[in-house]
Amino acid sequence: MKKVGLLVAALLVMNGVRSQTVDKVTDPADWVNTLMGSDSKVSLSNGNTYPAIALPWGMNFWMPQTGKMGDGWGYQYTADKIRGFKQTHQPSPWINDYGQFAIMPVTGTMKFDQNKRASWFSHKTEIAKPYYYSVYLADADVTTEITPTERAAQLRFTYPATDSAFLVVDAFDKGSYIKIIPEEKKIIGYTTKNSGGVPANFKNYFVIYFDKPFTTSTIWNDSVTVADVKELQSNHAGAVVGFKTTKGEKVTIRTASSFISFDQAELNLKNEVGNDNFDVTKSKAKAVWNKELGRLAVSGGTPEQVRTFYSSLYRVLLFPRKFYELNAKNEVVHYSPYNGEVLPGYMFTDNGFWDTFRAVHPFFTLMYPSLTSHIMEGLANAYKESGWLPEWASPGHRDCMIGSNSASLIADAYVKGIRGYDINTLYQAILKNTENEGPLESVGRKGVKYYNTLGYVPYDVKINENTARTLEYAYDDFTILQLAKALNRPKAELERFTKRSQNFRNVFDPETKLMRGRNQDGKFQTPFNPFKWGDAFTEGNAWHYTWSVFHDINALSTLMGGKESFVKMLDSVFTMPPVFDDSYYGTTIHEIREMQIMNMGQYAHGNQPIQHMIYLYNYAGQPWKTQYWVRQVMEKLYKATPDGYCGDEDNGQTSAWYVFSAMGFYPVCPGTPQYVLGTPLFAKLTMTLEDGKVMEIDAPHNSEKNLYVQKAELNGAAYTKNWIGHADLQKGGKLIFEMGNEPQKARGTNPADYPYSYSTANK
Repeated sequence: MKKVGLLVAALLVMNGVRSQTVDKVTDPADWVNTLMGSDSKVSLSNGNTYPAIALPWGMNFWMPQTGKMGDGWGYQYTADKIRGFKQTHQPSPWINDYGQFAIMPVTGTMKFDQNKRASWFSHKTEIAKPYYYSVYLADADVTTEITPTERAAQLRFTYPATDSAFLVVDAFDKGSYIKIIPEEKKIIGYTTKNSGGVPANFKNYFVIYFDKPFTTSTIWNDSVTVADVKELQSNHAGAVVGFKTTKGEKVTIRTASSFISFDQAELNLKNEVGNDNFDVTKSKAKAVWNKELGRLAVSGGTPEQVRTFYSSLYRVLLFPRKFYELNAKNEVVHYSPYNGEVLPGYMFTDNGFWDTFRAVHPFFTLMYPSLTSHIMEGLANAYKESGWLPEWASPGHRDCMIGSNSASLIADAYVKGIRGYDINTLYQAILKNTENEGPLESVGRKGVKYYNTLGYVPYDVKINENTARTLEYAYDDFTILQLAKALNRPKAELERFTKRSQNFRNVFDPETKLMRGRNQDGKFQTPFNPFKWGDAFTEGNAWHYTWSVFHDINALSTLMGGKESFVKMLDSVFTMPPVFDDSYYGTTIHEIREMQIMNMGQYAHGNQPIQHMIYLYNYAGQPWKTQYWVRQVMEKLYKATPDGYCGDEDNGQTSAWYVFSAMGFYPVCPGTPQYVLGTPLFAKLTMTLEDGKVMEIDAPHNSEKNLYVQKAELNGAAYTKNWIGHADLQKGGKLIFEMGNEPQKARGTNPADYPYSYSTANK
């Protein structure tokens, strides 16, 4: 393996097998494979990612575009040709993109049509890093390089010797504008192309500066050139500029965009690129990534484990997107994707809380409390500007997924001590959710009147995914209860959410020991097939959603007949065959196929509802089973390769599961200040917290076989609990795990050491 700014330990002899381990990582950004998960398609997701050339939480990303304009699969690893290099804001292929435009070099003849300008490329000539991308375009004989800032970028093109070198700017269809200003070596334009969630006045304004004069310039409209004009507003506007180049000549452009105005785009470019050359911007971008990735420093893992860890951490740090800008007075302002106005304060977007409440946002509350505070302010602004908390924003409200999981984010941040935002406005927004349906199914609570009167959303009232809604609302009501207590809300309010937090009981079927759809008359729906996906559940079946009682696993265990029966039910997830009923969808959706081919029974790690389930053995006195299955999933289902995920990598959630699990713990129940223990992946992991404190997690005898925790020690004292507290991690110190190759069945069996369950804590 090449030494790229890092030290690799000598070959170690372990169990008779020579195994290379990484001793120290000094450039974590160079361990990231941004192509991880990019070998995906509609029928099978290995991540559904693209190689985002970006800074953490950047307002703009860049990507090589292999798909046709408007295709959500903008980059597919199996593609042969690149059509352009696109500024993108896409959080997911299913949600698609907005505010995008593309740039593409061509040579020989002037070609601007997306198919004609496309060039063959090979991954052998592709360098894909978070802070830098490079690829050779064979048809044009041009090498393209890109390096980003948060709202700007530099692109550099190495041309052959030719008098016919061109650069195409495509502002895309659905309404765009372009203007060429030759005397300033400049192009400006805007794009309105989007896939929803925008006000009527939505535009993404861009500016592009060249370091070389144009010898020719042409405006084009859809498929034809337009003579004798330098600007055009149309359905699909674009420009082509040309110049003469010598062999190996580099042409560099500086570009930025704004959702506010052309002047703001110019300001973004000045603030973030200024007079820096390409290599300086690249060096700065790499330093930003090394700083953020380096907050978690690992050693003692294999090169593959280190690559997978930092590739996953890169994904965690991409979303939500900073949808705000700094004006001429250096004030934080944002274009509102809800009402179309330019307003003061923070705004974030491109996040689906159904996915990310589970681990992404808890990771931020742990490692990035200031960011979380800004996100909370952004949520308050979204509520003020739209009347609703966003649940899936891109950039405004999108009708996608269920639940009102914004409550989980807000409560988790507040109970963990994060301040600096308008919590009272947020609390009122949460209360509104609990009593109202929204204008879209994804905001407010669909079926709320049934839920509030019956204690569940009935199966037979034509509200889809009803049982999943009931379970998520009940968990969200628990988080609201925790927040209400912290805010000293009235007793009647506390009693209301205490009662509602137990509504999961109303959809538990004691006969099957599973969650099940329940009709309005109180009878369970029939016939019942626990392997049926969808219907009463969301992208899963009863075996997946039954565990969604994050806040009261002890109660779930009791409902199932006690800990022995509970553990048998957990075990069954892995021992049953991966059978399924896809009749609700009428086709085998990709989430089903991903479960089927992973050979882990009914365990569907590729989708979010069951990802916490492995950690639940800790609540029943068998933590060694958690340790076994955590390591199985990490080793089998994650790799830093184009097919390296086992399903959609939704806004960092599937990656956050890996990052937390590698640290040795996982936030099963956001809204409580606990992380449930698993098994650390590395011999050593050092967390540098935002205030500079350091938490060291040591497992010196860790290995592929030594995956079982024998005993633990926190700051020099024996530690017997199956969880670790947020406050303990925030203090810094040292958590030491003694590892072995056999389960330690005497540790973690005392109920006093189990993680939090509401019914236990409130006996």
